[in-house]
Amino acid sequence: MTRILALALGLTAALPLHAQTDPKQLERSVRTLASDLFQGRAPGTVGEERTIGYIVARFEQLGLEPGGPDDQWVQTVPLLHTRLGQAETLSIAQNGASTPWSFGKQIYLSTLQPKDNVAIAKAPLVFVGYGVSAPERGWDDFKGLDLKGKIAVFLINDPDFEAAKSEDPFRKFGGKTMTYYGRWTYKFEEAARHGAVGALIVHDTPGAGYGWNVVTSPAGENYDLVRAPDKLTSLQVQGWVEGAAASKLFAGAGLDLAALRKQARSAKFKPVALKGATFSAAFPVTQEVVQSANVLARIPGAKRPDETVMYGAHWDAYGEGAPDAQGRIYRAGANDDALGMAGLFEIARAFKAAPAPDRSVVFAAWTAEERGLLGSEHYAQNPVYPIDKTVANLTIDVLQTAGKAKDVILIGKGQNSLEDDLATFAAKQGRVITQESLPERGLFYRADHFSMAKRGVPVLLMMGLAGASDLVEGGRPAGQAWIDAYTGTCYHQACDAWGPEWRMEGAAQDIDLMRDIGRDLANSTRWPEWKAGSEFKTIRDKSASARK
Repeated sequence: MTRILALALGLTAALPLHAQTDPKQLERSVRTLASDLFQGRAPGTVGEERTIGYIVARFEQLGLEPGGPDDQWVQTVPLLHTRLGQAETLSIAQNGASTPWSFGKQIYLSTLQPKDNVAIAKAPLVFVGYGVSAPERGWDDFKGLDLKGKIAVFLINDPDFEAAKSEDPFRKFGGKTMTYYGRWTYKFEEAARHGAVGALIVHDTPGAGYGWNVVTSPAGENYDLVRAPDKLTSLQVQGWVEGAAASKLFAGAGLDLAALRKQARSAKFKPVALKGATFSAAFPVTQEVVQSANVLARIPGAKRPDETVMYGAHWDAYGEGAPDAQGRIYRAGANDDALGMAGLFEIARAFKAAPAPDRSVVFAAWTAEERGLLGSEHYAQNPVYPIDKTVANLTIDVLQTAGKAKDVILIGKGQNSLEDDLATFAAKQGRVITQESLPERGLFYRADHFSMAKRGVPVLLMMGLAGASDLVEGGRPAGQAWIDAYTGTCYHQACDAWGPEWRMEGAAQDIDLMRDIGRDLANSTRWPEWKAGSEFKTIRDKSASARK
């Protein structure tokens, strides 16, 4: 399969080597991976089969070794794949009347239970503020509440996202910088821990960091790792309520959502029942277990092969969807993250053009990032290389395509010493560090490096969404215009496609930075460290003896 696909794509001939990343090489890889041949690269589809074959062929052609279990190219990742069918019932009952809700307009739902249907009848709704249980920060929104049989309704982000200095949560979390407590994944997990049958997050664009169109883009589809029966979530449905619909829902229960937002920023806040309001939903569910795969490639270290520097990007996108205005049906993620994969190929090419590194270098192409970082999470639960001797994880996920920049955007300031490496190597390019301008988006918790960070591995994320780059042509306003256009229109949509307006020189700069940082680590005895105050430092410290 891989050699046939390689021949079909013309990959068997040796490609020229370049001291710096060649924008044209990036373009060729992106245009291939984002082409209709790969059908939007959804896990468990023909598009995945072709994608895996292509990636393996590229790594083979570059001279890398298989890096997966048992010297294979792939690590199998069993996934639960669900999709909601047409709603049989979807309504809110209030004041003696039942009102149908429109899926995708007022509410968005999916399920992670391996069942053939969703059946919720007249479940009470309870507002639980930000849904945070953080005893180490003196914060508990639940106050002992049992949510069994109920629908939890949350606000997005952290309690201090909008907090004034006079309010209780001020500086208890990350301020405008989202912590993991602000992520929707955490809120759904917390609702399940409290026994809820469903969970809904009130959408607002500033708090979420993206519009309603991004929320609804999976179209009722979801994925999860295959879990044992006793590890399944209690949530029959999880999802979001559109902002105006949420305000109307609360008003129907005699509540002012705006006032409750303020009340939720008090440590004394207690859950508030939406009196007289119940939620009903009945959906058929298509559910199956699909065998997806991570692709792992390796360059063995010449002196310390048991120590591993890891690069990562995700190969998956959103597959087929409804036609857009131009009739495109494949949401192929040209930038998110075909460009990241293209970067991995070019970094691998550079490593192979140099003497063998002292430490081993692994290139990971993850599945199901768009479905909740599932491929990288599966690897982190089942590592091929020891976590305690994984030097660092360097992840590329979305790069700006508007041209060269005078700066590079740092995500997760204060987390670990890799930010110092970033500054050092950026200076060699004549660039400076700019802190992420949109920390409320919680990007540090939204890419595959996070699966490794949770296990204590120092990580660095390169992501163009984190802030407006100071572009050589047009400055920061031009950088902001690129972000606004991409996140406002194309993020997770069919228009995330390569176009002739793409200028890859800036992406090439960022790829060179990641290459140089990794090359320095791979030829040193250094171990990056988490900084004091990072929530991941204590995890790494527990395995310190393994690195002596």
